[in-house]
Amino acid sequence: MQIEEHQAWLIDFYKGRNWYRFSPLIRLNFMTEELGELSRAVRALEIGRDHPGEKIEQAGWQANLVEEMADVMDQLLILSSKFDITPAELMAQSESKLLKRFEND
Repeated sequence: MQIEEHQAWLIDFYKGRNWYRFSPLIRLNFMTEELGELSRAVRALEIGRDHPGEKIEQAGWQANLVEEMADVMDQLLILSSKFDITPAELMAQSESKLLKRFEND
């Protein structure tokens, strides 16, 4: 599945669950929550978690990392759709900005 196809599927899914109705500001709060969960997953892989209630193997943390990255991506795709910004526009802007910033290197 291409990213544009995933975004369209995601929008339909969110609309079906009545989640798409939330404003961009609220959506940004959801993204912040997901970023916190991604931060926790990266921490677990990088330095570990010394928590007596958590006995998850390395493979479990890796799977959690993928899950949290996907959650952040989904929030970004929904947020961008709220502003009619396509994934292609985001990728083009990213490349253009970096190429311009480092054109003399």
